[in-house]
Order: sequence, then structure tokens, then C-alpha cells
Amino acid sequence: MNKAPRMAALQYRDFRLLWIGRLLSTIGSQMQLIAVNWHIFNLLQDQTYTITVFGRVLNLGAEALGLGALGLVRVIPIVIFALLGGILADTHDRRKLLLWVQVASMFFAALLAGLTLTGRITVPLIYLLTAAGAAAAAFDNPARQSIVPNLVAPQHLTNAVSLNTLQWQLATIMGPALSGLMVAKFDVGVVYVINTVSFAAVIVALLMMTYRGHAAATTAGLGWSALVEGIQFTYRTRVIWGTMLLDFFATFFSSARTMLPIVASDVLGVGASGYGLLATAEPVGALIAGSVVALRQDIRRQGQVLLWSVAVYGVATALFGLSTIFGLSYGLFMLIGAGDTVSTVIRGTLRQVLTPDHLRGRMTSVNMVFFMGGPQLGELEAGLIASVFGAPIAILTGGIATVLLTAWIAWKYPRLRNYTVD
Repeated sequence: MNKAPRMAALQYRDFRLLWIGRLLSTIGSQMQLIAVNWHIFNLLQDQTYTITVFGRVLNLGAEALGLGALGLVRVIPIVIFALLGGILADTHDRRKLLLWVQVASMFFAALLAGLTLTGRITVPLIYLLTAAGAAAAAFDNPARQSIVPNLVAPQHLTNAVSLNTLQWQLATIMGPALSGLMVAKFDVGVVYVINTVSFAAVIVALLMMTYRGHAAATTAGLGWSALVEGIQFTYRTRVIWGTMLLDFFATFFSSARTMLPIVASDVLGVGASGYGLLATAEPVGALIAGSVVALRQDIRRQGQVLLWSVAVYGVATALFGLSTIFGLSYGLFMLIGAGDTVSTVIRGTLRQVLTPDHLRGRMTSVNMVFFMGGPQLGELEAGLIASVFGAPIAILTGGIATVLLTAWIAWKYPRLRNYTVD
């Protein structure tokens, strides 16, 4: 029997078009993510808020609270719109839905660029447009993830998920590095312009695809029953539910990326360029791990590998919070990315394999509340802790909590712990 070729999913023209388009667009989005964090940090730098708690006066750093608030404004639209996005992904043409979402995302990015370059941008406006982009993502993610099994053969689905993870990590290496250089030399609005243009890559790819899908769910409409069906399936499939809880807890407590501007500026003293370089460490580690996974035919004992990779993620996060040396911090941040990537590939493959096509959009939307809600709420939690105790303590305690909760998930969900490919 012939072995499947390496990176077999790229042999499918439609998947290849979407993969390349998403790569270019995600580079732009990652550039904007880094730029927005630095933008907020600079606008609020050296400001403090004074509050009294039980008779004790606390001085809270405005920049830490401001960065944490970004998580809140991102998670609220996800909670509101994600489940609706999942229903639409199952009951409408996923390709057309993706087209409309990209157009909306391009508009929000253009508005942010225009307001910034004309000097009319404010912190509340950045929050508002960040929330609008998160709302668009709530419709994008379910359609984008659930369309993948329609573009490749079932035997190449694991490879497709691995390649999508690899694409993400490539973009999160190039995006932060480019953003750090651009922010150091040009107006931050230039980064927002680049992101606006990058959405054209996905739009062109979707228009060039030969795939013309149809609604995967022929009996479910936009009613309450369709929503409940997706939630019930996700909860009753205990292996999937366990991965979602694991995802949520890990990303909620290990939000080291959120505090990077403070770590780079105040702990490591490396400025904007160093911030951009440090931001590449996580995706560099992820790229190495993702390349290894993508080149493998399959992964056995996925449950154990998943749990160990999240544990490594937590330990590396805790140590990152203790480091004051740039080289060590870079290496630990790489390890964080490697652990996260291995777990992401396993979680993504497992969920797609265990979910029927007519439920994939809704399953993905429920998962989106967990995997995007976790880090965004985690940003708020980290910001609050960092504003009182400092960023290193926020990162250290988050890493420790992640390890402890991973051990609890391993004990609570034995089916997940013992899950493997036959």
C-alpha cells in the first residue's frame, strides 16, 4: 500500500487557494494585533488609576488595565455572535458566508487605519473597532473550519488541520516581526493599512475556488432547536467536551502574550523592536512543532500527547514569568508555542473526526466560545492581576494554574486521557 504524500492536503486546488489566501491575510491580522496592543500601551503609558479597597489605597497601572480590557472587548462579541455564526455555517453556503465576512473585516480595518492616520483615533474607538473585528471573526471561524472537510478527502483531514495550524504559526512569526519593525519606524496606521489590503487575498482565493457548496444541514433552520442540537451534541460527546474545557482553562490562565508590551518594555528593557522580536518566539516554537506534526502520517495516543503538551505549555509559561533574560524568555516563549501547537492539532482533528458534517459549524461555534473566550477573558484577568502585582506575577500564577487544571482534566475525563487512533 502506497504511503500518502507529505502535506497531501495541498494537492487539492481549493484547499491550496484558501491556505495561501489565509496565510497572507493572517499575516496582516497578526500585524494589526501586535500594533493594537502597542498602540494601547503607548496611549495609556505612565497613567494610573487610584482606587480604595477595604480602606487600602491601590494605584493601578492604566496600561495593564488597558491591555486587559482589550480581551474583554474581544470576548463580548464572540459570546453574542459565535453560536449564530455556527448555525449560519451549517445552514448556508460556507464559501459565500466567508466572502461576506472578509468584506466586513476589510471595512473595519480600513476604518481603523483612516482614523489613526488622520489623528482622530482614541482608546474607546480602538476598543469599538476591535470589538467589530471580533464579531466578524465569530462568523468567520465556524465557516472556515467547517469548510475544510469539504475540500479534502477524509484520509487527508489530519494533514489539512496540521497545515492550517502550520499556516497560522507562519503568519504569527512573520506578522509580529514585521509589525515590530513597522511600528518602530512608521505611524502605527500604516500597519492597519497593510491589514486592510491583506483581506483581499482571501477574497480572491474564495472567488477562484471551484467548490460550490450547499447547506450541510437540510432539516435545521435558524431556530432555537438548531442551536440546542449543536450544544447538546458537543456536551454529550465527552471527549470533545473535555478538550474544550482544557482549551478554555489553559488559555484563560496562560495569557503571557497579553503582557508582552510590559515584559518587553519594563522587565527586559528592549523597546518596540524587541517587543516585535519577542512576539515571534511563540510562533517560531509553534512552527517547529507544527512542521514535525505536518510531516507525520498520524499521531497515536492523542489523548496523552494532548495532556502532556498542555502541561508543557503551563510550565513554560510559569518560567517565562520568572525570567529577566531576553534569550531565556525567547526560548521559553518558543516552548509555549510548541506545546500549544501540538495540542491545537490534536484537538482540531479529534473534533472534526467525531462530528458529523451537518453539525460541524455549530460544534465549531461552541468551541469558539471556549478557545477564543478563554484567552480574551484571560487577558482581562491577567491585566487586573498585573495592575496590582505586576506582569511577572500574573504570568507565573497563570502558568501554575494551567498545570493544576490540566491534571484535573486528565483525572476527570478518562476517555480523553485514553483516546487513541486504532
